[in-house]
Amino acid sequence: MAKFGFKIGSAIIVAALSACSAASDGGETAIESASDSKYLSQPLVREIYTADPSAHVWADGRIYVYPSHDIDAGVPEDDLGSHFAMRDYRVLSMDNIGGKVTVHDVALDIADVPWAGRQMWAPDAAYKDGTYYLYFPVKDKSDIFRMGVATSKSPTGPFKAQAEPMKGSYSIDPNVFKDDDGAHYMIFGGIWGGQLQKWVSGSYDPKGSNSDLGKPDEAALTPKIARLSDNMLEFAEPPRDVVILDETGAPLKAGDTARRFFEGAWVFKRNGTYYLTYSTGDTHFLVYATATTPYGPFTYKGKIMEPVEGWTTHHSIVPVGGKWYLFYHDTQLSGKTHLRNVKVTEMNFNPDGSIQTIQPLKK
Repeated sequence: MAKFGFKIGSAIIVAALSACSAASDGGETAIESASDSKYLSQPLVREIYTADPSAHVWADGRIYVYPSHDIDAGVPEDDLGSHFAMRDYRVLSMDNIGGKVTVHDVALDIADVPWAGRQMWAPDAAYKDGTYYLYFPVKDKSDIFRMGVATSKSPTGPFKAQAEPMKGSYSIDPNVFKDDDGAHYMIFGGIWGGQLQKWVSGSYDPKGSNSDLGKPDEAALTPKIARLSDNMLEFAEPPRDVVILDETGAPLKAGDTARRFFEGAWVFKRNGTYYLTYSTGDTHFLVYATATTPYGPFTYKGKIMEPVEGWTTHHSIVPVGGKWYLFYHDTQLSGKTHLRNVKVTEMNFNPDGSIQTIQPLKK
C-alpha cells in the first residue's frame, strides 16, 4: 500500500461529497453519499474503514478478506506515510460475492506484538495443516519495517504473534502464494515509505544510498521472493529479486513509472502461467507481468485497473465459483487517502490469457 499524498482531481471531488469521518479509536460510522452511482463497485463494509484487501477462499468455501484497518490517528500527513498509523487487523468474511459481509472482532492488535513499534500495514494470510497464518508488516521499535507472523486455529482469529519478527525480513506488503506442489512463497516489498530502497546492499541503509530513486535510467527496484520454511514461520532461503522485464527482455527502468514496481505485489497462477500483479504507486495503476516460474523473470503485459480515487491502490485476485475477482480499495466513503474502503469486482481474461483492463469509475 502506498503511503502518501492525495491523488489530485477526482479525489478532491469525492472529498467534498463525503459525509463521513473516522473516530480516532477506529469506531467509524460511514453513510452513503450522493455520488455512489459513479463507482463501478460499492464498499463491502461501511462501519469501519478498510484497505489493502488480501482475499482467500479456504476449505470451508467461505471468502475471507484480510485488510488493513484504517483509522484517523491524528497523525500529520507526510511523504513517508506516517498518517497511516493503523493499530490492528479485522477480518471480513462472506459466503459469496455480493452476499452479506461479516466484520469480525479484532484479529490482532499491535499491543499484542512484543517487538512492534507502530504502523500495522497491509497483511496477508495462509493456511496449512489446520493452522491459519497471518503475515503482517509493522515497524519495530527502531522504526524499521519487519514481517511478523501470527497463528490461529480460526480463520478470523484471534491470532497469537510470534515473539520476534521473521529473521531476515524487511519492507512491507507480504503476499503468500501457495504453488501446486504445496510450497509457499512470500513475495514482498514497497518503495518510499515501504523502505525497500534502504535494503539494496542487503543491510539497512537509512539514507538509501544505493537505491534507484532519482536515477531514471537504472534498473528499477523489484519485489523480493523467498520460499517459506515447512513450519511457515521463517524464510527457507535468502530473499531474491523478482525481475520484471519489458517487451525487449530488458529490466524495467526506474523512470518507467507507469510500469515499474512500487508496492502491493500479488501472485496467482492460471493455466500454468504465473501472474505477478502490483501497484505502480505514484502513477496509480494496477498492472501485471507473467512468467513460467514463481521466481520469474516476469515480462510486463499490461494494466489490470485504471486509477481509483485516492492516492493508494492495492489489491488481491482470487477465483470464486469459476470466476475471477479483483479485490481493491478506494476513498469513496471518506475522500481521505488514509481512510479507505474495500471493494470487489469481476475480472475477465481474454482467450490468450491477457487481462481485460477495468475502469473503476463509470464514464
